Amino acid sequence: MSNTNIRVRFAPSPTGPLHIGGVRTALYNYLFAKKNGGKMILRIEDTDSNRFVPGAEAYIIEALTWLGIRFDEGIANGAATCRQSERKPIYRKYVDQLLQDGHAYIAFDTPEELEAKRQSTPNFQYDARTRGDMVNSLTLSKEEVQTRLDRGDNYVVRILIEPGRDITVDDLIRGQVTINSNILDDKVLYKSADNLPTYHLANIVDDHLMEISHVIRGEEWLPSAPLHVLLYRYLGWEDSMPRFAHLPLLLKPEGNGKLSKRDGDRLGFPVFPLDWTDPKTGEKSSGYREAGYFPEAVVNFLALLGWHATDDKEFFTMDELIREFSLDRVSKSGAKFDYEKGKWFNHQYLMNKSAEELYPHVQHILEEHGVDAPKQQVLTAIDLTKGRCTFVADFWEHMHFFFVAPQTYDEKTRQKRWKEDSPREMRELYTVLEGIDDFSIEHSEQTVMAWINAQGYHTGNIMNAFRLCIVGEGKGPHMFDITSLIGKEETLRRLKKAIETLS
Repeated sequence: MSNTNIRVRFAPSPTGPLHIGGVRTALYNYLFAKKNGGKMILRIEDTDSNRFVPGAEAYIIEALTWLGIRFDEGIANGAATCRQSERKPIYRKYVDQLLQDGHAYIAFDTPEELEAKRQSTPNFQYDARTRGDMVNSLTLSKEEVQTRLDRGDNYVVRILIEPGRDITVDDLIRGQVTINSNILDDKVLYKSADNLPTYHLANIVDDHLMEISHVIRGEEWLPSAPLHVLLYRYLGWEDSMPRFAHLPLLLKPEGNGKLSKRDGDRLGFPVFPLDWTDPKTGEKSSGYREAGYFPEAVVNFLALLGWHATDDKEFFTMDELIREFSLDRVSKSGAKFDYEKGKWFNHQYLMNKSAEELYPHVQHILEEHGVDAPKQQVLTAIDLTKGRCTFVADFWEHMHFFFVAPQTYDEKTRQKRWKEDSPREMRELYTVLEGIDDFSIEHSEQTVMAWINAQGYHTGNIMNAFRLCIVGEGKGPHMFDITSLIGKEETLRRLKKAIETLS
């Protein structure tokens, strides 16, 4: 399939923040295009003027840029260059063509009339069975239609679905899917109220004019695919119709159904790539970037939700994903959103980063806590603690004692680790440490261990009490890694204060 004619598009609607499921759709489009030497286009589908949300378009672009998903067309100077709202004359031409060829008709039904029909007719659907009872160009005379148009009545243009036809969609993931037209309604293609097409017409016209070769989108669009096949046929473009691939849904971590923002709120994980503040309500939603995830970890995690490699490999760079990706290894069934696995991925990526790579992030955290420490001390602290961290923000919890002496001592640890003999033993330890000239890890440990053995003390009791004195609680890396890093003077100062306080 490798050729330069592969063209895919990601076409979000600017109706709010980009859902993580939309991010995965963009990622799969990007991987497919790059694997096959093709191009990826961004198109903003803003035909639903009632749902437009200011800032959503910029959010989408910023989120995908953060994740390393690049577009070949549709973006210039950080802004979208292809918005459907700016292409009205183009769509009108094809609306007129469908009307002229008898594949569409004008409907004047008001919202109130439609609602009344829904109330009086169970499971009402605007189709071949009901359109004869409605107010449209099929039931009105040409003169009445023209009179309504001349006086500016609002109207919509609906596709004319012929009943009893089998429509087959050739899907690259699901195979051939055949649907009978009896279950399709006469979808609205165009609205005079805002002179804009609906998604169904606009996306077909744009995909054709932009020479899109493959439409890779979410499973929720599969029921609309037969309608889209009909539109290609009615517009005379069936021979150049793109191939379809409908991706499996991202499912709730628990229970059934599609992953939603409520699931994230309830279980405490983001469902958006970046933080988002609703401009109308002021409601804030968390994002993966601000929660401390690395973009490459998010990409790796998402790629494996619905797609699998040829072996059991789990870790991929973006370039490796591009080389490995193919639609024939995309699952038909939905993928459970395992947010704990996402955290695990982030931990693994953090572990694989060098202290130098992590230093700018950790230095920022230290500055927020008023700590000004030498770079080498910070780098060593990073290496000693990164194995305990899932996110960069976790570093302070696991390394604060390298830079700030404990002001209090954890009561549970004190009750468990501070024995009756601890004050005397710690005073003796103070004397031992005070006499050490070489305060390196190896020499300090050898000297202290020799003293413990010579006195017949219990090693665990001594070291647990020592940790409480230096750290303030019962956690942290090897004790002599800590004392070597904070130095002899600071070690003795903390030990003296703890003996006084805890005794």
